[in-house]
Amino acid sequence: MKIAIVSGKDEGPTKLNAFDNALTDAGIGDVNLIKVSSMLGPNAEIVDLPSLKPGAMVNCVLAEVTSDVEGAEITAAVALAIGEELGCVVETSGIDKNPDDLIDEARQMVEYMMDKRGVEIKDLIVKHSTTRVEKIASAIASVVYVDD
Repeated sequence: MKIAIVSGKDEGPTKLNAFDNALTDAGIGDVNLIKVSSMLGPNAEIVDLPSLKPGAMVNCVLAEVTSDVEGAEITAAVALAIGEELGCVVETSGIDKNPDDLIDEARQMVEYMMDKRGVEIKDLIVKHSTTRVEKIASAIASVVYVDD
């Protein structure tokens, strides 16, 4: 199983446009995203995001936050843990929460999921996106399933 980890942030004239712009900033704005739950196959391989066919149906775990509160700090984060038997992914987001706290929260959640399953973690990665809202902003972080 191959996966890519991406993040993006941007502003827009509406919440939907801000979200779309953040997806585009992350390189996944021209595809149809299918939100899936949080499991990875054994020994998942992390790769750079390949060129995706416009309009393709693409599975992902997606953290997103959008706000129109001027001056607010928004953060979206994903954490993934890879083991030999399987892997887990979590997502979290927040408004005016310390980004380091959200990163720690994501790390703790994914460690718990792996521990609950009795799977040893070989690799643990957290990716996040943080921005301060000017008018309307969105931040996203995503694990994109690029190959089964």
